[in-house]
Amino acid sequence: MKVGMSLNMLTKEGRTDASVVGEHLALGDLAEPLGFDSVFALEHHFTGYAMSPSPTQLLSYIAGRTQRITLGTAVIVLPWHDPVRVAEEIALLDILSHGRCVFGFGRGAASVEYAGFRVSMEEARPRFVEAAKIVVKALTQEVFDWDGEFFKIPSTSIRPRPISHPERRFYASSVSPESAEIMARLGFGLLVIMQNEWPKAAEDIRRYRAITESVGHTPRPPIISTNISVAESRAEAHDRAAKYLARKWDSIDAHYHFSDGHLATVKGYEFYGGMAKTYSKMKDEAYRQKATEFYVKIQVVGTPDDCIQQIGELQRLTGLDHLVGEFGYGGMPHEDAQLNTRLFAQRVMPVLQRDRAFDSSGGPETAPTPPNARSAPGDPGRSSIFAPA
Repeated sequence: MKVGMSLNMLTKEGRTDASVVGEHLALGDLAEPLGFDSVFALEHHFTGYAMSPSPTQLLSYIAGRTQRITLGTAVIVLPWHDPVRVAEEIALLDILSHGRCVFGFGRGAASVEYAGFRVSMEEARPRFVEAAKIVVKALTQEVFDWDGEFFKIPSTSIRPRPISHPERRFYASSVSPESAEIMARLGFGLLVIMQNEWPKAAEDIRRYRAITESVGHTPRPPIISTNISVAESRAEAHDRAAKYLARKWDSIDAHYHFSDGHLATVKGYEFYGGMAKTYSKMKDEAYRQKATEFYVKIQVVGTPDDCIQQIGELQRLTGLDHLVGEFGYGGMPHEDAQLNTRLFAQRVMPVLQRDRAFDSSGGPETAPTPPNARSAPGDPGRSSIFAPA
């Protein structure tokens, strides 16, 4: 199994933005020496939710400081960008990294970001599809043109040309069933942000694979991103996860404004309207604690042996072959994030990378799921908790 880390860069009160970015760059610098296989960069804007406005630029920096690790975007939000420029940035990063990149794409769900880029959220879905097709065409054809709903492109060639085939390593993050079908039909792999009970995530992956196969594409094992808290004792790992994952609720709602329910009336985002009830109740401390416990249970949390067993179960259910961990979330102090990262690298990661038990099967388990597998019956928001990257 490949194992990576993602860099969150959440703003911290009383700290300069530059100092927070510096801490996460320091975590990124640990990746290759500690033996990680990849580093992933996010894209967010304007609120400090994740201070990574240009994932390809950030990964260009990391490319120059590393030799072997894979560099990934999680994700480039296509509706906010000119697709020709995106294709150029991908081609250049492909050269700078010697073909070490995978590219995740998404359509975003924060109205503040759409407003800042002066793009209508109601156009997000068709803009994504059109932009994705243009990016692929620009990377695969020496000369291309386009005459679509949103973009009119004369005969054009991006230079420099990529040295590998980055379009064969495209993934997409999807939350709604409608988006999942779009991504599958584009032939993209699936990038999963773990925010659901694992059996439910496995069902979504199986459906994605079925759609992919039905339109003539070969499905790839998913890339799965999750928060990780590992410690010598279960109590320490749980307490750290609960403390800092609980802090994500406020930063998520401050960025996405799920609690006001506005997305229920936005074309293409009706699915997200269901988050309103969950987030509006987060001010109730008892509900917040239950929501946090639910969220902790669907991440990777525990002793090194616990984490190995949990990741083994996750692989059995989903068929993943690339796990991406977030180790410094919720404003966690840099020292704690480093300890979390180092212990995982020393005690968990070598087993995932070398033990034959973690060879990818190429697909999710088809046997019935045990009824108690990583589920939390009775917890709030089982179908509507959404904690995006």
